Amino acid sequence: MTAVDGDIRLEIDAGTAELVIDRPAKHNAITPAMTSKLTALVREVEANDEVRAVLLRGAGERAFCSGSDLNSLAGYPSAWHFRNRVEYSHVVRAIRKPVVAALQGWTLGGGAELALAADLRIAADTTRFGFPEVQRGWVGGGGASQVLPRLIGQGQALRLLMLGEPIDAAEALRLGLCEEVVPQANLLDRAREVAHKLASFSPVAVQSVKAAIRMSMEAPLAAGLVYENEMNVLCFSAGDHLEGIRAFTEKRSAQFTR
Repeated sequence: MTAVDGDIRLEIDAGTAELVIDRPAKHNAITPAMTSKLTALVREVEANDEVRAVLLRGAGERAFCSGSDLNSLAGYPSAWHFRNRVEYSHVVRAIRKPVVAALQGWTLGGGAELALAADLRIAADTTRFGFPEVQRGWVGGGGASQVLPRLIGQGQALRLLMLGEPIDAAEALRLGLCEEVVPQANLLDRAREVAHKLASFSPVAVQSVKAAIRMSMEAPLAAGLVYENEMNVLCFSAGDHLEGIRAFTEKRSAQFTR
């Protein structure tokens, strides 16, 4: 598939895998074929022990992702076929390794849900977030109604999902929809800096933090505390903590070679 029709590209550098949504002429709207490509590349990234962090971004400067290609949504032969589709946001949400999303321009609908599937969201000051599905007659199916209230609270989630009106990067930062806002010109450098830093840490530790935080959103406190301790035991059993202690004692940066 050519980039003109839409593609997902994979670039690997210094322990970081960059997944690039490459359809800038259509604001990086995603087709079922692109979802299939994304699924295959995610499997490749998960199986590659050299990859310790993932950076998700869109090609061009006008959009991170505008969601699903509307023509492809109209092409399902029945509601049953649509029900059994592969949802690209869930593909990203299932990645065990830390995921950083570099957001710019339009981040809409399924594209905003794709951003919610990442662990850290760094937005350019040009970013516009929106969940316009209700204006078109449906509700998002990539997790917005479940993740957004947990992230920014029920009231603000209802406002964004029921009205479908876009917000700018400054308001998104205030609400907690993204973790950082930087000038557009600095976006890729900053996102790569964060991803490379994550890749330099113990992969066992970073993935354990991610798993424990995910558990905190689902489990009662008592069960979550037990799970957190088990994650800590897992880190100790892996042995990376010994390199961390040595590096601290020797006043140097830790080198996790796993």
